[in-house]
Amino acid sequence: MTHDNKFDYYQKKANWDFSEFEIETDCLTDWDLYLELKRAVNADSRVIDLGTGGGEKLLEFFPECGEIVGTDFSPEMIRTATENLARSGRKNITFKVMDNLHMDVPDEYFDVVVARHTIIDAKQIYKCLRTGGKILVRGVDKYDCWDLKLMMGSGQAFNDPVPVSIVDYENIINAGFKDVELVPIYEREFFRDEDQFKGFLHTVPILEEFDERVIDRYIAKNTFDGRIKLQRRYYGIAGTKI
Repeated sequence: MTHDNKFDYYQKKANWDFSEFEIETDCLTDWDLYLELKRAVNADSRVIDLGTGGGEKLLEFFPECGEIVGTDFSPEMIRTATENLARSGRKNITFKVMDNLHMDVPDEYFDVVVARHTIIDAKQIYKCLRTGGKILVRGVDKYDCWDLKLMMGSGQAFNDPVPVSIVDYENIINAGFKDVELVPIYEREFFRDEDQFKGFLHTVPILEEFDERVIDRYIAKNTFDGRIKLQRRYYGIAGTKI
């Protein structure tokens, strides 16, 4: 999916809260973005969240600190985030429209930059961080839902020559960050029935096309104890500006 196509997708989506699907998740990897964030901040820290979507995760999981800025390149997402903020009662949080590839923020201002499931420019992130600041990334890797993508013959990042986890990792190192750690994150998601599973796939950008016959074959092969399993592959990156 191109940068422009992503813009159109998120404009139409307008939020990024999938709690309605009530998916059961089994995390197999001991790396949690929000735990890493809590360890990195104090009461005075300034944090920016790139790709905040509708702000749901930020408002629920980001710790209280000096200042939090959530950004997204979709005005509709930011509109949703602002509405969610008003209902939350949380303070010291603002949302703004911003393209990650053209960051409009002060130099050496933030203590932590969080990037969740979004494109990044590591050099711009490095520039906006104070010395000693942290970058925390969580993304969707090429091999996410790989069995399903193989059956379909396409899907998000299916034809990427190098997984985005490796691209981000190398770009972060080349930008000047130190103590950079790349962690593969494995999760299993379980769906209670066919309607829930297909509804989820119609909502998220995992597949570039939707062939009901292929999906039905996948369901037949991956149903266990009445639940449909989907193998997820993410990645986490942490680094420090020295």
